[in-house]
Amino acid sequence: MISIISFLIVISICVISHEGGHYLAARWRNVLIHEFSFGMGPALWSRNKGETLWSVRALPIGGYVKLEGEDSSEDEMKPENYDPSRSLSAKKPWERLVILAAGASVNLILAWLLTAALLTGYGVLDLEKPLIGKVMEETPAYSAGIEPGDVIKSINGKKLSKWSDIRDTLQNKDITSNQFRVTLERGSQTLNLDINIPSDPTHGGRLLGVQPGRVTYPLHTALQKGLGYSWEMGIEILKGLWMVVTRKVQSDVVGPVGIAVMAGDAFKQGIWSFIAFLGIINLHLGLLNLLPFPALDGGRIIFILAEIITGKKVPEKWEALIHYGGFIILISLIILVTGKDIIRLLIK
Repeated sequence: MISIISFLIVISICVISHEGGHYLAARWRNVLIHEFSFGMGPALWSRNKGETLWSVRALPIGGYVKLEGEDSSEDEMKPENYDPSRSLSAKKPWERLVILAAGASVNLILAWLLTAALLTGYGVLDLEKPLIGKVMEETPAYSAGIEPGDVIKSINGKKLSKWSDIRDTLQNKDITSNQFRVTLERGSQTLNLDINIPSDPTHGGRLLGVQPGRVTYPLHTALQKGLGYSWEMGIEILKGLWMVVTRKVQSDVVGPVGIAVMAGDAFKQGIWSFIAFLGIINLHLGLLNLLPFPALDGGRIIFILAEIITGKKVPEKWEALIHYGGFIILISLIILVTGKDIIRLLIK
């Protein structure tokens, strides 16, 4: 039940944010909006407000904003006061591009803001200095009396400046003895501890048994660093996707069922873990929607860019056919991945 509720919260925020971006951009450029829908399939609830039908549909796996002139195959009766200038197809290429890009842009902005909130409220592991944040029980550090808040200054006389120096020093293969002199600061005190740290093959070498502390940032700094973190994570997402496409790594893609399980796990770990997960999902959604694949926003943007460059519009019939093919492929992939998710759950 927690997984289902968590999934609905995540998908609601992601979809409403995405479609809200399209909606606001369309309103800004005075495009007639027929419907704003959360979910797909049969309508569970709907209400007309102004010119727009607002609806909630049975399958919470997406949503859409239906714009006038978006589908040239539609043959609907036009009202007497119909204004053709409010059709999406009547807008300039740059206006259509803005409307299409707005959905993914809102997801990316939301991912950035959630990351900034995480940096302000919860913080990140401080790897810039060897500050102890947590001491694991039944480890050499615990037995030696190392405490959270201690700062390790040196090991065997080698000065440490950042967290990775602890690991690098302990894993040095030139050191054959398991006996280490650890110098640390505790408040105004300097302590020298002789600690026996045996090699532990299960952890790849010597394990002291400490974790780094956390650092939080004021909002203005968190916004700056959040942008950097989001950018770096986005690059890693695209690299990972490319490695999957080129078959350099085995695909570990998850569908709605897998996302629901992950959302439930994140929720159980606490609100900050859930916020981090929500940010990552928005980042994925924004980037994937901008990929130049038919039926995705990125695929539609490619046609507009081609129109801007060549000065000629791709025949609507051909564009619609290409997007329809892309849609079939995407739906097939979702069904396939969902099936793999269910098999994973049954095997566990």
